[in-house]
Parts: sequence; structure tokens; C-alpha cells
Amino acid sequence: MLEVEHLDVDYRGVVAVEDVSFRVFPGQMIGVIGPNGAGKSTLVKAILGLIPVSNGTINFCNCPIHKQLRSIAYVPQRTQVDWDYPITVQNVVMMARTVSTGWFRNPSRKSKEIVKSALHRVGMWEFRSRQIGELSGGQQQRVFLARALAQQADLLFFDEPFVGIDKTTEDIMFDIFNELRKDGKILILITHDLGETLAQCDSLLLLNKHIIADGSMKEVITTENLQRAYGNNILFLNRQEKSA
Repeated sequence: MLEVEHLDVDYRGVVAVEDVSFRVFPGQMIGVIGPNGAGKSTLVKAILGLIPVSNGTINFCNCPIHKQLRSIAYVPQRTQVDWDYPITVQNVVMMARTVSTGWFRNPSRKSKEIVKSALHRVGMWEFRSRQIGELSGGQQQRVFLARALAQQADLLFFDEPFVGIDKTTEDIMFDIFNELRKDGKILILITHDLGETLAQCDSLLLLNKHIIADGSMKEVITTENLQRAYGNNILFLNRQEKSA
């Protein structure tokens, strides 16, 4: 179980996340939604220990999360990745195995098999020798999903995983997400999509610095809650939904 209690994050005196508390149980996938600047990515980075917190506790499997980092995988937004870096698809995924093998050892036979299996699982084995920058957006996202699979993590974070991808990649990702849930993994998705993605989640967390609402899609996606979270931008959201 992932348990976050009374989490605060400040940037130079400016509140980014305030008094956030929630729990996620094995086999669950939750969606974290909210407007731009709501603190969604900040929340995840704070949980991962990538940025300092001002207050609060974060536990995973009844231990402080900083003692469980080997069990955690993080797939960042595509815009945060340097796609010009000269590295092959296979080596990107193999990076996940450094947690087990170390940085300066050759990959073991077991690690090679795990990486091969992960790439097959996302349909990218035939591209293993390609440079990561030569791939389409959907293919790149599949490679990073394979890296998360190769890490064999129990807690997985995905920051805007469906931005700029094709339908084939989206279907593959949903299939794998469902498999991971059946295996008892915890998945946390940050998304701005208020459509099909949310319907796949077990529960939602609507955030704007603090938690506006949490629960099922029916409980969270109400006019009142969206107005509180998005303010005047709710009119734009409504137009988007009607045109979809």
C-alpha cells in the first residue's frame, strides 16, 4: 500500500502542494487530474524524493518510501526526455536493470532475458538496435514502458503517458496496465485527459494544490468539483468534450 499523509511542498515560499493525503492499495490504478500548475507532477516528484517536501509522510509497504526506491518505476513526460541522446532502444530498457546489476557490471543473462521479454511485450523487440530518437512518439513511449516493466517494480508512476501517442500504443498500454493490476501492482497516472483514460481507473484524485475530490469517476467528475478545480477553464473543457 502507498500511503501519503498531510504532504506539503513549497517552492521558495510558494505553495505547490498543500495537505495532500491519500492511500492506494495493491492492484489499483488511480488517475491524478487537475489544471496546469495544479501540482500533479510536483506531487509525484515529491513522493519519489526528487524534490524536498515541507511536511508530511510517505510510506510504501509500511516503510518510508526512500527505503523502497528499488520497487518504484517512474515514466516521465516525453517533453522531459532528451531524445537526441545517442542510445539504442535496448540500452534504454537495460538501464532499468542497473538497480540489480550496478552501473559498472555487464548485464547478466537474466537481465538480458528480462529486457528482451519487456520489449517483446510492448512490440518493440525488432527496433532494439534503433536509436531512441529515430522512433515515433508512440514507439518512444512503449520503450519507456518496457523500461518500467524490466525494472520489475511494484509501484509505477506515469506522467502524461498518453500525450502524442497512436491508438496502437494506447491499446498496448491499457492491456499492460490491466495485467499489472492483476499482478497486484500499484499504478498512478497523471493525465489531463477527462475521457477514456479516467474510465479505466479504479479511483481519481482531483487536485489543485490541495485535493478537491477523490473517489470514483462518478463521485469526482461533477460540475461542482470541476468548477472548483478549473474555474473559468471549465467552459473550455466542456467545449472539448462536446467536440470529441
